[in-house]
Order: sequence, then C-alpha cells, then structure tokens
Amino acid sequence: MVLWAGPISLSGYKIRGPFSAVPQRLKSLQLRLNSQLQRGLLSAVTMETTRRRAQQTSNGKASEHAQQSAQWGRAWEVDWFSLISVVALLIFAPFIVFYFVMACDQFQCSVSEPLLQLYYGDVTLLSIWARAPSFSWSAAKIYAVWVGFQVFLYLCVPDVTHKFIPGYVGGVQDGARTPAGLINKYEINGLQCWLITHALWFANARYFHWFSPTIIFDNWIPLMWCANLLGYAVSTFAFVKAYIFPTNPEDCKFTGNVFYNYMMGIEFNPRIGKWFDFKLFFNGRPGIVAWTLINLSYMSKQQELYGTVTNSMILVNILQGIYVLDFFWNEAWYLKTIDICHDHFGWYLGWGDCVWLPYLYTLQGLYLVYHPVQLSDASALAVLLLGLLGYYIFRSTNHQKDLFRRHDGSCTIWGRKPSFIECSYRSADGGLHRSKLLTSGFWGVARHFNYTGDLMGSLAYCAACGLGHILPYFYIVYMTILLVHRCVRDEHRCSSKYGKDWKRYTDAVPYRLIPGVF
Repeated sequence: MVLWAGPISLSGYKIRGPFSAVPQRLKSLQLRLNSQLQRGLLSAVTMETTRRRAQQTSNGKASEHAQQSAQWGRAWEVDWFSLISVVALLIFAPFIVFYFVMACDQFQCSVSEPLLQLYYGDVTLLSIWARAPSFSWSAAKIYAVWVGFQVFLYLCVPDVTHKFIPGYVGGVQDGARTPAGLINKYEINGLQCWLITHALWFANARYFHWFSPTIIFDNWIPLMWCANLLGYAVSTFAFVKAYIFPTNPEDCKFTGNVFYNYMMGIEFNPRIGKWFDFKLFFNGRPGIVAWTLINLSYMSKQQELYGTVTNSMILVNILQGIYVLDFFWNEAWYLKTIDICHDHFGWYLGWGDCVWLPYLYTLQGLYLVYHPVQLSDASALAVLLLGLLGYYIFRSTNHQKDLFRRHDGSCTIWGRKPSFIECSYRSADGGLHRSKLLTSGFWGVARHFNYTGDLMGSLAYCAACGLGHILPYFYIVYMTILLVHRCVRDEHRCSSKYGKDWKRYTDAVPYRLIPGVF
C-alpha cells in the first residue's frame, strides 16, 4: 500500500499512517503492513455491513443481493504464473516489435527468413542490429513536436465540435464509478483533435509542403526508439508517482511484487492537475490519432515507389480509418469500457499505447509498401463486406448497451422491450450500488459479441494483404489472444463484483463469443 503521510480513509475509519517517517530501509515493511491493514479494514467493514443487512431481513437470512463485498478491480496478490508472464512480457515485448519492423526493413517482411539466416550463419544478431537505423535527433524532434502538439490539443483546446455536429457527445463528461466509489470528469475532445491534426496533414500535403507525406515511413525505426523512450518514461513516472503523490490513494493497488506493479499499474486514474488524465490521453492520443496518419504515410510511400496505390492499401486505409473514427466518435462511451473502468495505468498501457499499438496495429500498411497487392474485384469486395459486417456487429452491439444504460432499460432493442438481470455490488467505500445486465439483442446472442465483430474486422485488415506472407496476419492472431483473454479477465472481475447475480447472467447468456461454440 502507499506510504501514507496522511490519514487512511475507509468507510469512516481514519487511521494515521504508522510509518510516515521511517527510514528508507523500512519502506518495504510499511508497504506490507499498510496493505494488510487496509485489507483487514475492508474485510471488517464488509462483514459488519453483511451482518447488519442479515439482521434486517425478516426471516433471519441474508437477502438474495446481500453479498459480501468482493475484490473489485485488479487482484491484490500475484500467483507465480502471472509473475512469469509479466516478466516475460517486460523482457520480450520490445523485441517482438523490433523483430517485425526489422523483418520488413531488412528481409522483405519475411518472418522466418531472419531466423533461417541466423541458423545457417548468414547473419548475426550484431549484424542485424548494425543494419537497423539508430536513434536520431531529427526523429526525436519530429516525435517531440508530435506529442507536444497532441498534449496542446488535449489540454488547451476545449471541444466545440459537439455544439454543431448532431449526435456527437463531447465536452466534459462523467466517467464510470471507480472501485473506491469516485466518479472522474473528462474533457472529451478526441474527435476534434483528430480532425484538426488531419486537416493540417492534408493542408501540408496539398499547399504548404512543410514536410513530405512519407515522413513517418522514412523515419519509422528512429521514431520507434523515441516511442520506446516515451513509453518507458511515462510508465516509470506513473509507477513512482503512485508511491509519492497518488491522485486518488483509495484507488491504488499494490501487490507487493514490483514487476507486476510496474507492468499492470498501481494508480487507477493517475492525473497531473485537474484534466490531464494519463489513461485517456495515452489510450486515445497520440497512438490512435497517429494510426490513420501512419497509414496515409504508407500510402504516400507506395505511390512514390510504384507510381500507383493498390486497392488493398485503399481497403486498409478505409477499414482502419472507420475503426479509428468510430473510437473518437464514441470516446464518451469509451469511458465505460474495461480500459478505463478496470485497468490500472502502468507499462501495459503506457508503453503499449506508445509503441505496441502504432507499430504492430499498422503492420498491414507497412507490408503493402514492400509487397503491393492488387486484389481481384471479387476479393476486394469480399474483404470490404467482411470488414463492414464486422464493424456493424461491433458498433451495433456497443450501441445497444449504451442505449440501455442511458435510458436505464426504458428503450427498445430489436423492436421490443429489453430483458435484463438486476444486480448489485459494493464499492470500496462500502456504498451499495445497483446495475442491470442486458440479455437482449446482440447481448443475448453472446456475452461479448462486440468482440466477435471486432475480430471479423481484424481479419478483414489482414485478408486485404493476400496470402503471400504470414506477417500481416499477426494482428488477427494477437487480437484473438487479446480478446479471449479479455473475456476471461472481464468475467472474472464481473464474477467478483456481482457474485451470484453474475451466475444468473451467464445462465441466461451461456456463450462468450461464438454462439454454440465458445
């Protein structure tokens, strides 16, 4: 737990931190004792609340919804398998990114060729490293201007687009309730940031010519080193900040394992000042704003190299552009997703949003620069329809849940009144809250049918690249692993949060992703 110099507040209990002035060598002891103390207090509060509720029932038994408060959010303790997985990711994830980018830069996007040449002695690790472009100050300046500009747009340009674009929800919005019972406010201006950024990009390409449209591709690997520096810097800063000056101490979670804390995060919503929220900024900017710019740079490079742009490159730009625009159009809805509602901010989000997302989510466009694929009309149409169908399922499923939440169930889904499961849960402050779990529409087909649509869209991005190489298909493999794991992770948290009510929900909707299969 954090090194409290002030009081710990839990449901009316106020206790002075017992080690606020201990020597440095006793800090680890303080963390363990404070963690055990808070968990003990939470347990005491929970048991007392449950006891009182049980006494109030007429038959002397706890009512159906009087559940003991569960551990909502990330786990307090780490098993050995999780620890090994975390350490492996911390070590190997940066090399995975480098490997794929290097494979395109030096081996024409072949995933197997670098390994085969290493095995036969044609190349060495040192020779591969020596041939890779290194860090450059010109790339550092480009990246610094890029991130600085996105910070400026995020903090200094309040959203006005919601005032004149019908149906768009922007401006100041409430987030979801945190495990400690807090509700944060957010300035939703992502769509505006995206529009301003891309308007300047096209104005430069058409009129100003300050820089080449291929600037991102031309500096791709040097920019990767800059992105890694930012990713590790912000992750380390958030890690240290959680110990020294956490934004909301009640929402901090320490496992006692430094590797897990660093990767998965300690603070739930770290902030600097009132509005700079680490999770919203790094999840939405600069990585996702850059996603479409990166693809445009790839398309410009393909035009420069071959004098034409293939239909596969156009498909990738269109389908991924729809996904990015959807994210920003529904940014207010994103505040209710697992990334904001459950994940703490650590290396997983900090480094992942700076490096993993922009470099691996755009592999299809990078591949098409080295291997321009011209699909037949029938194949291009099939890929387009698959991507649009996946997007329709993804968006419609999320829209149904958002509609249900906004109207508290007083709406129609597929032309009829929605069915749902009534449930309750407790936050860490002891407060009892009620919720509804939708079992109509796509949410009655599978518990995560929005992920099914997402996977269909992901497959379309990869299929646009043809079947010549496996590298573009990394994305669908990764997204399948990510979303299946997210299903399991989300359901574990929901089971802890809702208890028996979650069991009633899974009985009503038995499948997770694919009806009749999984």
